[in-house]
Amino acid sequence: MSEWRYLIDDEVTAADGLAVDEALMARHGRGGESGTTLRLYTYRGCALVGRYQSLPDEIDEDACAQRGVEIGRRPTGGGAIIMTPGQLGVAVTAPASATDSPREALARYARGVIAGLAELGITAQFRHKNDLEVDGRKIAGLGLYLDPAGAVLFHASVLVDLDVRHMLEVLRIPGAKLSDKAVSRVEERVTTVARELGRPLAARDVRDAFAAGFSRAFEIELVPSELDRGERDQARMLAEDKYRTRAWIDQDSPRRDARGSALLKTPEGLVRIYVAVHGESIKSVLFAGDYNLVPAEIPRLEAALKWCRADELTIAGETTRVFGDSGLGAKPGALAAALWEATARALELQQTSHPLRDGSCYFPEEA
Repeated sequence: MSEWRYLIDDEVTAADGLAVDEALMARHGRGGESGTTLRLYTYRGCALVGRYQSLPDEIDEDACAQRGVEIGRRPTGGGAIIMTPGQLGVAVTAPASATDSPREALARYARGVIAGLAELGITAQFRHKNDLEVDGRKIAGLGLYLDPAGAVLFHASVLVDLDVRHMLEVLRIPGAKLSDKAVSRVEERVTTVARELGRPLAARDVRDAFAAGFSRAFEIELVPSELDRGERDQARMLAEDKYRTRAWIDQDSPRRDARGSALLKTPEGLVRIYVAVHGESIKSVLFAGDYNLVPAEIPRLEAALKWCRADELTIAGETTRVFGDSGLGAKPGALAAALWEATARALELQQTSHPLRDGSCYFPEEA
């Protein structure tokens, strides 16, 4: 049985947590060690944006300052997340495979997270670009970074528990939408380990299960370890010279997000459809309406359209695949038409020089 190095850490700061992951990755570059390192850790309380995201689009810096929430930028992709002792951070560092595509590497390391959830009796599946889901609800986000020196960093954030209201206050959400209904709408789209198991939990309570999951998924033995002196020195330097600097945190995406909305009349009432685009892709879709019971197809269609090409034919095809010819009881084709209307407005806005309005993947601001 092969061995992986295994490290744990708790309540790290944003800069220190990210710096240690990069320092660990450095040992697996060209000419470095050929093994693999697993790190399972928790953060003190911070908001992290993905490598290619625009900070003003994703994070409310004033809210973070008021609540003592540190802001950081990951070297991996993926969306903005809140990290507290309720979320388990997973980092795998290893030499990059000569044959794996980034998506294949992401799916391969996700097996360890899926196996960790299985140790707890939770069945999760790898869905879409970078999510793990349980019965259609997101329970973990994934990210990957391939270093030019030949190493790979896999990141995962597992929702062991989540204060949704806190998340809505810190991520870019218009204040008018911070209501009990906003919280319930998010809870329809995400789940947590605590929710699935029906008892309160912190990330450190389930860390052993995820260690066991990685051991089983990859048929390896985890060897407990600590940072050596060289890694500590490099991590300290990276934290100060990179991850705490505004130059790193404030770097902007070449293209900002843009958002549009449209109304759809259904037998249950009016439904507002929000679409966010980034470049030529749909970043997120949200249906907002006064449902007594949210149709199961809605979260499925929201997930299916995520990172799809932002064109009319793609939208129509995915809508028909999920809903059939008639969606939400509206006239045939009306749902796809409303989705395209919102998307087209977002694409048009993206081409203008007007400043973008704030929003998020759950409640984007109306264009």
